[in-house]
Amino acid sequence: MAWLSQYQAIVYGNGANGPILQGGRSVTEQAIISSETRQAPQGKMSALALSALGIVFGDIGTSPLYTFKTVLGTAEMPSDPATVLGALSLVLWTLFVITTVKYVSFAMRVDNDGEGGILALMALLGVKKHHRPSIVAVGLFGAALIYGDGAITPAISVLSALEGVNMATPALQPYVVPAAVVILLALFAIQSRGTAEIGHFFGPIMLVWFVAMAVMGVAGIARHPMVFAALSPSYGLSYLFSHGMTGFLVLGAVFLCVTGAEALYADMGHFGSRPIKLAWFGIVFPSLILNYAGQAALVLEGAPTDGNIFFRLCPEPLLLPLIGLATIATIIASQSIITGAFSMTRQAIQLGWLPRLYIKQTSSEGYGQIYVGVVNWLLMIVTVGLTIVFGKSDNLAAAYGIAVSATMLMTSALLFIAMREIWGWSVWAAGFVAGCFLVVDSAFFLANLTKIAEGGYVPLVLALLIYGVMWIWHRGAAAVSQRMREALIPVDDFMKRTQAAGIPRVPGTAVFLTRAERDIPPVMVWHVKHNRALHEHLFVLRVEIRSVPWVFGEQRLTIEEVAPNFWRAEAHFGFMERPHIPELLAASKSLGCTVDLADVTYYVGHETVIHRDDGMGMPAWQEKFFAVMERNAVHVSDFFSLPNDQVVEIGRQIAI
Repeated sequence: MAWLSQYQAIVYGNGANGPILQGGRSVTEQAIISSETRQAPQGKMSALALSALGIVFGDIGTSPLYTFKTVLGTAEMPSDPATVLGALSLVLWTLFVITTVKYVSFAMRVDNDGEGGILALMALLGVKKHHRPSIVAVGLFGAALIYGDGAITPAISVLSALEGVNMATPALQPYVVPAAVVILLALFAIQSRGTAEIGHFFGPIMLVWFVAMAVMGVAGIARHPMVFAALSPSYGLSYLFSHGMTGFLVLGAVFLCVTGAEALYADMGHFGSRPIKLAWFGIVFPSLILNYAGQAALVLEGAPTDGNIFFRLCPEPLLLPLIGLATIATIIASQSIITGAFSMTRQAIQLGWLPRLYIKQTSSEGYGQIYVGVVNWLLMIVTVGLTIVFGKSDNLAAAYGIAVSATMLMTSALLFIAMREIWGWSVWAAGFVAGCFLVVDSAFFLANLTKIAEGGYVPLVLALLIYGVMWIWHRGAAAVSQRMREALIPVDDFMKRTQAAGIPRVPGTAVFLTRAERDIPPVMVWHVKHNRALHEHLFVLRVEIRSVPWVFGEQRLTIEEVAPNFWRAEAHFGFMERPHIPELLAASKSLGCTVDLADVTYYVGHETVIHRDDGMGMPAWQEKFFAVMERNAVHVSDFFSLPNDQVVEIGRQIAI
């Protein structure tokens, strides 16, 4: 079981390696581990599927706590058999069409070197090779919406679990919100410690949770076996088209049953598609079907629809233990979405859409164990605020769903392009399949739009703010690069000038990091201008984060000697990797580079952004906002893992 223990240490945390490693594995080791985990032997599939239960399925696995009661609470005559069977049919077929067909059968076949999720899909479609602003906008806004989901999921999950005490001991009702706040504060407070230790128990606990849901569902079905008539889609369609606006509004509540479906796709890179599919078809999907059917059977038998229908399935002596298990399950679900936000933040940083943030590696055994403090505390503030303001899971349900439905709609649009360009499907075939997904997703999205005034504006506002940050950062970074390219000097001209000026060459190697793809980097020009000396060996390095998760072998580093003892190199990293420049320099020796690694000084530029006076720059408010982000970004030497005692920083002002 040593192989499994190593794998669990790697995958738990739902993230990927951060750009700053504090004791851990090299880029090469990380790439090897990633390849091995994706190609796990058949005998390990069940173990990986168990691990996936604790990371991938927490959100969708806890949705029975609040989905069916919200659906019936939205419908007219909630106890009417036609309403109950229609609602159940809509829930079951939504799980099948969106999760099983769209994500498990189609989306998980479109991977970016094994990685999934809307950002990986956006990168896969070649947005760095082609100017595709519409695809970029769709991908980024979809990612921004997931942050909104990340803030609401912990609040609604923990509240819905704790509300079970209202049935056991109504006197405790006033303490539900304070208890939820305490749990959420504790959850966010321990994030910096990592989840390596408790992560080993996530899978088994969620297995117990799914088994308990299935058993309760079977017990409910035994009271009214005819509930399985809802397996026919006619019941759902009949209710949908015969109840006018009410039937349409019910879709917004039905959608809550698949709010965690996007995680199946986003977490594919950590487990591979086969373990996720095994866990879905073998455990999760059957448990969800049985539990939803059991809740419906209970209502058909005459149980009241007020309160939490989920907890009514449980025998009274076991109610308190079930509440405890539900609370733990919702904490695990919240943990998954929080660490997923960490992972997505790192991907956005690597792709150039967010400023460099401090990313802490919380375990030396696993690249998936990361912590992003800024994201953690901002999520905590929003989540706790939502818990206090909304107070009940029923109220939060109005805000929940719109972010995920919009993300799923955007994923369907990108899937159409992927079917055409990656799979080579005809426009008719791709249009038919993607069109079916778009119709379903659009219906859910429009139904959720009706909840904007009731709280649905919350994730939309959050997404717009995050999208604005991404857009301004990327635009500002592009403006800085453009201004620096305007002042480039050809290598031959620069070397002739230094010789003519009698610039002395001193022993050692100078490594200059640059954004420029050619010529002399500005930081070298500034160095010579201020220090009036140049090292004997010169190494100019440009690092590019490519739109693939991993870069292997000869694609990692290209190098050429552009002048005597003057080397220019370009390094390529995937957006799932951690750049480590000292390791890269050591690898350059095998490519014929003769730099002296024993005496290296790294030169990095530190630009102070100011506003242009010629009216050609960014709007003043965007420039100021970008300048604030630039000043507070993680220093480039930390981002590239440079030794602090060998770094020289040279500053200048750049007007954008």
